[in-house]
Amino acid sequence: MELAHSLLLNEDAYNQLGEFQKAEFIFEWLQFLEKLLPVTNRADIRENQKKLVEQLTSLLNNSPGPPTRRLVAKNLAVLYSTGDTFSVYQTIDKCNELIRSKDDSPSYLPTKLAAVVCLGYLYKKLGRILGNSFTDTVGNVLKAMKNAESQGRYEIMLSLQNMLNGLGAAAIPCHRDIYKAARSCLTDRSMAVRCAAAKCLLELQNEAVFMWSTDLDSVVTLCFKSFESSNYDVRLAVSKLLGTVLARALTSKQTTASTRHNFRRISLEEVMELLGTGFLRGSCGFLRASGDMLKGTSSVSRDVRVGVTQAYVVFVSTLGAQWLERNFSTFLSHILDLVSQSHPKAIQSQMDAIGCRRCVSFILRATVGGLLGEKAQIAAAKEICQAIWKLKKVVDAAMSESNLETRISTTDVTASQHVLVCALQELGSLIHGLGTTAAPLLQDSSTGVLEAVISVIIHPSISVRLTAAWCLRCIAVALPSYVSLLLDRCIERLGALKSSPEAVTGYSFAVAALLGAVKHSPLGIPHGKGKVIMTVAEDLLCSASQNSRISLQRTQAGWLLIAALMTLGPAVVQHHLPRMLLLWKCIFPSSPKDLETEKTRGDSFTWQVTLEGRAGALCAIKSFVSHCAGLLTDDVVQRLLPPLPSAVDLLTQLSSIYKSYGNSLKTSSTVYRHKLYELLAVLPPKTYEGSFCAVLKELVADLTVPDSQIDASTFLLPPLCHENDLLLLGPLLQETDHRFIEEQLLLGNSIAGGSLEYDPYSIYEKVAKGDSVPKPLPPVLSVISAATRLFGVMFSHVAESHRLQVLEQLLNSIKQTKGSRQQIVQLNVVSAFSTSLKHLANCKGSLGPEEVRRSALTLVMSALESNNPLLRCAAAECLARLAQVVSDSAFTAGLAQVSFDKLKSARDVVSRTGHSLALGCLYRYLGGIGSIQHLNACVGILYTLSQDSTSPDVQAWALHSLSLIVDLAGPLYNVHVEPTLSLVLMLLLTVPPAYAEVHQSLGRCLNALITMLGPELQGSSTTVSALRTSCLLGCAVMQDNPDCLVQAQAISCLQQLHMFAPRHVNLSSLVSCLCEILLDNSVLVNLCSSYLLLRRAVVACLRQLVQREAAEVSEYAVALVKESREDFTPDVNIREIGLEGALLGLLDKELDQRLCQDIKETLTHMLTSMAVEKLSFWLKLCKDVLAASADFNTVASVDTTQEEETAKVDDASVLTSDSDERFHPFSNPRWSTRVFAAECVCKIVSQCENAGSAHFDITLAQERKQRDSRDDFLVLHLADLIRMAFMAATDHSDQLRLSGLQTLLIVVRKFAAVPEPEFPGHVILEQYQANVGAALRPAFAPETPPDVTAKACQVQAGKEAQSQQYNESTSTMEILAVLKAWAEVYIVAVEKQKNQSDAHNHCLKIANSAEESYGEVTSSASGLLDLVQADLGTLSKLWLAALQDFALLTLPSEYASQLPAEGGTFYTAETIENARPHYYNSWALILYATALWLTSTGFIVVDPDEGVTNLSRPVTPTTMCQDSSTRPLVKSPEDVNTDRFHLILGISVEFLCLPRSDEAMENIIACLRALQALFEVPWPRSKIGGDQELGVELLNVLHRLILTRESPDIQLAALEVVRLILFAAQEHVKEKRRSAEVDDGAAEKETLPEFGEGKDTGGLVPGKSLVFATLELCVCILVRQLPQLNPKLTCSPAVQSGKHLLLSEDGSRLVAAALVILSDVPAICSPEGSVSVLPTILYLIIGVLKETAVKLQDGQLPFTVAASLQALKGLLSSPMARAEKSRTAWTDLLRSALVTVLNCWDQVDGLLQELDEVSLLTAITVFVMSTSPEVTTVECLQKRCIEKFKITLDSKDPLVQCKCYQLLHSIFQHPNKTVSYPYIHSLAPAIVGKLQETEKVKPENAAELQVIQEGIKVVTALTAAAEEEHRGHLVACLLPILISFLLDENALVSATNSAKNLHEFALQNLMQIGPQYSSVFKKLMASSPTMKARLESAVKGNQESIKVKTAKHAKNPGKSSSIQLKTSFL
Repeated sequence: MELAHSLLLNEDAYNQLGEFQKAEFIFEWLQFLEKLLPVTNRADIRENQKKLVEQLTSLLNNSPGPPTRRLVAKNLAVLYSTGDTFSVYQTIDKCNELIRSKDDSPSYLPTKLAAVVCLGYLYKKLGRILGNSFTDTVGNVLKAMKNAESQGRYEIMLSLQNMLNGLGAAAIPCHRDIYKAARSCLTDRSMAVRCAAAKCLLELQNEAVFMWSTDLDSVVTLCFKSFESSNYDVRLAVSKLLGTVLARALTSKQTTASTRHNFRRISLEEVMELLGTGFLRGSCGFLRASGDMLKGTSSVSRDVRVGVTQAYVVFVSTLGAQWLERNFSTFLSHILDLVSQSHPKAIQSQMDAIGCRRCVSFILRATVGGLLGEKAQIAAAKEICQAIWKLKKVVDAAMSESNLETRISTTDVTASQHVLVCALQELGSLIHGLGTTAAPLLQDSSTGVLEAVISVIIHPSISVRLTAAWCLRCIAVALPSYVSLLLDRCIERLGALKSSPEAVTGYSFAVAALLGAVKHSPLGIPHGKGKVIMTVAEDLLCSASQNSRISLQRTQAGWLLIAALMTLGPAVVQHHLPRMLLLWKCIFPSSPKDLETEKTRGDSFTWQVTLEGRAGALCAIKSFVSHCAGLLTDDVVQRLLPPLPSAVDLLTQLSSIYKSYGNSLKTSSTVYRHKLYELLAVLPPKTYEGSFCAVLKELVADLTVPDSQIDASTFLLPPLCHENDLLLLGPLLQETDHRFIEEQLLLGNSIAGGSLEYDPYSIYEKVAKGDSVPKPLPPVLSVISAATRLFGVMFSHVAESHRLQVLEQLLNSIKQTKGSRQQIVQLNVVSAFSTSLKHLANCKGSLGPEEVRRSALTLVMSALESNNPLLRCAAAECLARLAQVVSDSAFTAGLAQVSFDKLKSARDVVSRTGHSLALGCLYRYLGGIGSIQHLNACVGILYTLSQDSTSPDVQAWALHSLSLIVDLAGPLYNVHVEPTLSLVLMLLLTVPPAYAEVHQSLGRCLNALITMLGPELQGSSTTVSALRTSCLLGCAVMQDNPDCLVQAQAISCLQQLHMFAPRHVNLSSLVSCLCEILLDNSVLVNLCSSYLLLRRAVVACLRQLVQREAAEVSEYAVALVKESREDFTPDVNIREIGLEGALLGLLDKELDQRLCQDIKETLTHMLTSMAVEKLSFWLKLCKDVLAASADFNTVASVDTTQEEETAKVDDASVLTSDSDERFHPFSNPRWSTRVFAAECVCKIVSQCENAGSAHFDITLAQERKQRDSRDDFLVLHLADLIRMAFMAATDHSDQLRLSGLQTLLIVVRKFAAVPEPEFPGHVILEQYQANVGAALRPAFAPETPPDVTAKACQVQAGKEAQSQQYNESTSTMEILAVLKAWAEVYIVAVEKQKNQSDAHNHCLKIANSAEESYGEVTSSASGLLDLVQADLGTLSKLWLAALQDFALLTLPSEYASQLPAEGGTFYTAETIENARPHYYNSWALILYATALWLTSTGFIVVDPDEGVTNLSRPVTPTTMCQDSSTRPLVKSPEDVNTDRFHLILGISVEFLCLPRSDEAMENIIACLRALQALFEVPWPRSKIGGDQELGVELLNVLHRLILTRESPDIQLAALEVVRLILFAAQEHVKEKRRSAEVDDGAAEKETLPEFGEGKDTGGLVPGKSLVFATLELCVCILVRQLPQLNPKLTCSPAVQSGKHLLLSEDGSRLVAAALVILSDVPAICSPEGSVSVLPTILYLIIGVLKETAVKLQDGQLPFTVAASLQALKGLLSSPMARAEKSRTAWTDLLRSALVTVLNCWDQVDGLLQELDEVSLLTAITVFVMSTSPEVTTVECLQKRCIEKFKITLDSKDPLVQCKCYQLLHSIFQHPNKTVSYPYIHSLAPAIVGKLQETEKVKPENAAELQVIQEGIKVVTALTAAAEEEHRGHLVACLLPILISFLLDENALVSATNSAKNLHEFALQNLMQIGPQYSSVFKKLMASSPTMKARLESAVKGNQESIKVKTAKHAKNPGKSSSIQLKTSFL
């Protein structure tokens, strides 16, 4: 294929190829050429032009396929437009010649078509240059059309469209001819030709004025005719034409003088009249009423009505949103008039009425819902409201009793019903979409929305009553604050008007609808409402029999309310369960005998009431089972069962009752049947096993002798087909933008689809996805679908023997019926059987013996050959399920063989399509195809079928099946890949574009092949690259296809390719292709691309691309716009707002949920990868979207009272007035888009947080910004962030307020500590205090919903009481949020006070700024504390109460009986479940705050009554701490304290025992901190110290926590608690010892009992021993950080001992904390006990020392070493070492420990350099200094210790030497001479010797200097310690050394720093020593004059510069003391 990449066709390569490869090669070359020509320079083109033209024109004769001919034409056009044009006429003549040719053979056709296409593109590109040849060409083409077949007509229409496009006004002479030709094509029998003609006419109307002036009527009529028996694509194309022409007619200005005399302006009314005529009368002309109409049968075909509906939408969309705002009232009245009584024919049957209502609703939804911004939507809602009021007046007049004589017939009343239904539905949808932004609309009393809706609830028509109820439900979902209000109002009216039948049903519908809305409202309703509704329902049911006029209504209403009540869920229902079960039991006769007696009594009316009531009861129980599964205990199920048998008995008797009482019972008996089937389907089949036979009989009868003659396939079968197979059946079954109205065309002429009045019970159910109003089907149909579902469940549970009888019976009934009825029976039976197979497959059941299989097979095979394609699809799926259930390979092979045989012999389309699909589906549920023979056979047959060009259907089905087989065969398919790809490509290049279904199947094949090849596509071998090229070629062909679904396939194929072989997909062309589809302005405003599935494919592809290459995608999109090609005019200004902004705009317009989700994900991916680099850009985007809502209020309101004149002018200017909108990239975005923008801001902040600290540090950010102006940091945009959060937080929409407050919270948290560089001591956020306060203030207004307030509380705290309109659990949420917020404030205040020094921690400076009453909060901690202190008394009680509630709520279920009956302090017993999550949310901080408060009071109890009475708000239904009269005797302070202590401890232990794996870290840490705070006070310590079991339990819990949580913060906090527990135990032991000593002061010491663990034996009991638990915990920490400490591991080769680890900082801190605890353990043991734990403790401490003693660079000790030495010191100086009972044992053990330390040195020579000698020496010193002398004075040990010091003294490292001197210094001063003398004797000479050597070698640097200084200090100390007689010798040694360090004046000037310092140091020491030992000093001076002279000169020099000296002198000791301080363990 590389050979194809050249300017001229490589003919040598071309000629060597086979026939099919040639086509591929040509296409590849043409594609390359298309990209090459625009970028080649003109000279090269001209040079090669002649040859190129030859090559291209010769291709015309090669009968090119559709894609190839289009490319040839494009290239020729580009070639002429960039090169010379002189030979263009020859080419045009040649084309004309080819068209004129008389050759009519099929083989010549492609050449003719190619010539036609070629002409189109030449004229399009070259336009007026070719003006003069134009008329001949058009004449020629039109002549050719007269006898062209459909493909020819199709291409000619498209070609004419291109010509018109290129020539513009120059083509006027031919307009009429083209118009005539296109007219005939617009009603062509080929749908593709109709579409092409519509496109041609659309192009024509741009210039042909007559189309929208003189000939307007005939164009409109023509379009109506074109709609007749059209398909979806035709309706799209023609409606676009019709809408555009009418819009043009309305807005056009007069053009030329010639047309003036017969040109008149057409008014909006006339345009509407034209469209209305089509809607109401169809295509039979305006005046000629045909015979049908006179006879009274409506003749409007549904196709026409649906087409006109779409045209209305196009018309309004073309005129735009502003036009709609201005003319809304006219438009609305016209649209509603379509279903009013002025056109009785349109709505004479219920079916027609439902169809028309749907269309009207669609028009309103697509225009009002799709085009208008929120402000305009509110205005529209007001208009709709006015319309409702007007109709209401008409009804009132008609219904009023006063004018009985003139009372209008009821027809008038019912006449208005359809208008009202449409108006109410649109009003509901509007408010639902507006959400809480609609609040101002509902508060506006002049409009009276609620009054209007509630007033029509008592309309005489049931459909109006239901729709009004539905509208209330929408209001309730949108504005949760209205639910309780509306419920109260409706219940109150229901009570007041319960004698009016309309009011009873109307208000009960409303209540049921509102109850259905509750589950959509996060805040629920007050709990008591359930009780009220249950009472009302019971009352209605009990009073039903009192008044026969309304007994039916009351019965229905009562059960409806109960059924709706069930949706509130178990928490509410459990309280009403007994009453409901009683009602259920009473409504059915208790025995068969009673049923018999019932039958004999009564008349048709009583039976109607009975059946209604029982159907209602069944419905209520079904609702209970579906919504309250949690309450279905065995006991409840047992109580549900008794009435079931009699319900089934009644079912079997229905037919006889029906016969006796006639037709009036028909509907109610059908409804009863339906409801019973539905209930049985949700109950477990075991519960009604006894009734199986009876029910199955009825089911079979229902399926085989249906009441209705309606073909119900379109709603029964789609759920039973596989979604992939439905693609075969055309766009109607797929999701499209017009699904809502197109659905009625699916259902055949006998039914228009569902509607609410068919089943009132659906009003409270959850709505199916994407549909607004529930659309239950008529009872006759819904009973069938319920029967098929129940059959599915039961068939899988009946005995296998019984199954055979059932199947035989079903088969016979199909055989016995004939004609259309047979098809209906077959359809019902297949759907029922298919459902049962699905159930069997799900429960892994088997089908049964051979006979059953055979019957099943017969059933399915007959359906496979049905005429109904949907049934064939369902049958193929059924076959796959059958194979899955039987799961026997021989059986499956048999099934395949049947299809093979059929396909070989059959010639009819039906069986070929059915069986080919069966082959594809067969292995679908068997885990794929495993047999190569089967695969080869399938592929062979399907190849043949897919090339059968006589029937596109067969091709499409076969190819679809092939794609399934590719999927199922997986890697086995490898051998077939190349031939299949070739086949797919060949068909793509040859199948005419009109056969879209074949192309779609080809697309699926290609997609399956790409998926199958997968990552192999990355390979570089020739075969792989050939495959890859073929795939890309296929994608290119499909991208050019005119059909949207094929384009969608192409995009998803490219997406797959990009996933597997990203390098080989040209990203820039893919992105530009995607952007063109998404953003093309030529398509209508609110339908970006006409096809939903195409838009979805585009966005899904973008979503994948931006995950890897967001930046590139974004750049390519902008680059595309800069190229500014003439055929692409994007709707948005991408240059400014980028692809991101365009997507945000699209998100705002798009209504499809899935698409919106994908757009959001795409934007989120782009944000995460680019927000930091393009910070300003992203923030500006978000700000633009959010700011658009801020200037929401400035939009002018729609003025409806404009005079006619100005309105006309406005009409004309509406298309030109767009310019002013362009200033703002986002005009009036919806609230959901604004919420998304606010979420984006939060994401941007978190991205910046990951990107680096400069984003949150203003000084650093400003510095870096100065260095590089391109850098951008978040902190520089702080003002914007606050402004955006402020705009969102103060919006009308509650969701947006929540997002805004969340943003504010994040901003405040992240920037809280950022200092303000210009005002030290202040934080940067202070300047925004007012904004933050203003944003929070509205959240605390009384009418604000609690969830918003709770969110605001997170930012800050405090709020006033609120009336009860939500569920009680919401007040729990609110109270707890406030308490939690206060707890946070208090915790911060206390912590701040602790670290007052860290003044920059201004975190909550901003908190509470909104509470003016507290005035300005000072930034100091005390200010914050004072603020809280004022309320602490109240707060602490509330905190304790909340904790008590929490403790009760966490009790396991078996203690439920112990919970207080009326609930806790802040929750009521009924809402216990809803309240739980709120407690879980806030308990931890409240616990911590309470612990801090108790600590601060030191557990000194304040008067328990104080503060209870003066709470700032009525807290809850139950008072705080009960009433004083019920309180037991006042508890003592000790008891109160004990309770509080155990409350906090209990909650903590319960939580820490089992924190859920997803538990927040903050909660665990808060809990541990609370325990720390608790044990920091003596009283709680005494409690835990005195209760050893409690201590042990707590330690075990902490141990477990440490094992399960890796976080160092948690582990450190836990260790701190352990330390405090141990401390408590120590205090306890000390106290006991002290009191024992005091008591037995006189007695002898020996008799004292032993306190502490281990008593006299030293034994520790695991599980009971505190010591043991502590040791376990410490070992766990140490071994986890230093595995080498584990003796088990050390023996294994896995751990190399001696390899040192450097621990992390956290690790070191953990080890240090554990060591501190270890050293404290002996203090709580008895002497014997201490002996038994000592070895362990020593092993661990020395182990840590040994493992972590590594040299650090700066000579400091590692943190862990310092800790272990500290611990060692603590341990060695323990009193136990000296206690009589344990002394000897301790001495032995300590000696062993010392040996261990000494042995560290001798391990391995090679390791010495990394071991830190200093650490080990320090350890030895600690032993020498801290133990009793007998430990270390043993000869052998002492020797080894001295030896180590000797070695170290000779170290080359000055730091080591220095340290060694310091240690010896302390040993030499040991008070016990037996200890110090041996060291002095051995080491002093060496030290003096070393110092004498330094005379020769002067110190080089500070370190060496320090060594000398330390040496001198040691000798000085020795001198002081020596005995009198030896002192003189020592001084005599020391003085010469010191004097040798002195320098004379000359030397002093030039000396180094070190030498100077040494000189000063020596002089100082001499000054001190001289006076002390004056005799020796004088002697020495006398004997050595040189020394004397030296000293004197030095002293003199010193006196002269004494000032300087003192300054230097002050600096020096600081240096030397620093190390001493750091390691001063001694």
